[in-house]
Amino acid sequence: MKKYASLIYLCIVISLINIFFIIFNSQQKVNSTPAIITRNYTSASTPQTVTTDVFMPEKMSFAGEEVPLQRIDVQEAFRKELIVNTYLHSHTLQILKTAPRIFYQLEPILKEAGIPDDFKYLAVIESQLNPLAISPAGAVGVWQFMEDSAKELGLEINKEVDERYNIEKATEAAAAYLKREYRKFGSWTMAAAAYNAGAGMVGKQMDIQQEKDYYNLLLGEETGRYVFRILALKQIMNNPQLYNFEVSSTYPIEKTEKVEVNEPVRDWATFAKEHDITYKTLKRFNPWLRKTDLSNPRHKTYEISIPVDTKAYK
Repeated sequence: MKKYASLIYLCIVISLINIFFIIFNSQQKVNSTPAIITRNYTSASTPQTVTTDVFMPEKMSFAGEEVPLQRIDVQEAFRKELIVNTYLHSHTLQILKTAPRIFYQLEPILKEAGIPDDFKYLAVIESQLNPLAISPAGAVGVWQFMEDSAKELGLEINKEVDERYNIEKATEAAAAYLKREYRKFGSWTMAAAAYNAGAGMVGKQMDIQQEKDYYNLLLGEETGRYVFRILALKQIMNNPQLYNFEVSSTYPIEKTEKVEVNEPVRDWATFAKEHDITYKTLKRFNPWLRKTDLSNPRHKTYEISIPVDTKAYK
């Protein structure tokens, strides 16, 4: 019995020694583990996103009218929109790639109408230069016209035709509106604000607040930000490298020729085939054609855009 008792005692001692070493080693591992584990992510194979403050220009103007950047409130409002659009990466990059194609159509129309070139940036913030843009409120096209306003400015809208989708016609209408508001307010900046909020609302606030300067007016959040958003896109689009945008290529300018139509068209697909393009391509260049045919009871003359290089769309 003594022999077995000694053997049991020895086993117990060995077990206690093993338990002690297990606990000791575990504690050593805990003590040697740092509280924060850092890893080196600076290798060339792992991209880094560096978020920095935005570049602020010392001077800025809109349509030839100086922006009072010496004011703290104006600086902060402008910087806010620069930050938003600098770090809204995909949207801003898409605008930079699309702009040359759409500006090619807008610029000569604005110039001929006597509208400052800066108003093309108004179209940027309205629609991101998407000719097919539709807002939740029902505003349509590059210039985001509501139906009543568009009709008032002479755009045709019915089941077969919606000229809000016609970039040229819509730009002419926008130019007419802006010119009218400039005559009313005597300021291109205020004309831009009126484009967003309506002349009635802007005029009412001017009377209530006894102010005529956009930068001195307390307006609703959207209209209060509106001109600063235009300024931010103007600054970024003219200096993309300052805001870490690198655009290797832009979408090509698509030149077209006009084909006049003053009779009913029974089938636009057949019309497209006759001009060596597909129905899809016809609608690409003429999204304002809303149906597959055109009744045209008054024999109105419409100009249909056909790409000069038809082979590029087959």
